Amino acid sequence: MGPNLIANYGQVVAMMLFVIGFANLLLNKNLIKKIIGFNIMDSAVYLFLAEMGYIKDRTVPIVVDGVQDVTAYINPIPSGLVLTGIVVSVSVSALMLSLTIRLYKRYHTLNLDEISTLLRKEEQ
Repeated sequence: MGPNLIANYGQVVAMMLFVIGFANLLLNKNLIKKIIGFNIMDSAVYLFLAEMGYIKDRTVPIVVDGVQDVTAYINPIPSGLVLTGIVVSVSVSALMLSLTIRLYKRYHTLNLDEISTLLRKEEQ
């Protein structure tokens, strides 16, 4: 392993989490497991954004002790974007779970293949 890989371990972890979530999204037929994979992917993106916004030896942009030099603080925009993204992803997860509940009540299964088979039978 090179020095760049060790120095950027947070970004590497974020990419690995994204791959795990994406594989979970693609390979599972269960809708709940797909939602979990989507949430893992969301978390990986937020970790990556937070990691990119961090600058070593700097602090949060809250003025204390009269220090107003811009080089003493990190940029607050990535943190704000991550926070906004988390709120949106919680809303999307709630919507996906509510739709999954409705699908289960109608088709009595969470398997996506079985739901599509039952849907085709209803259309005929």
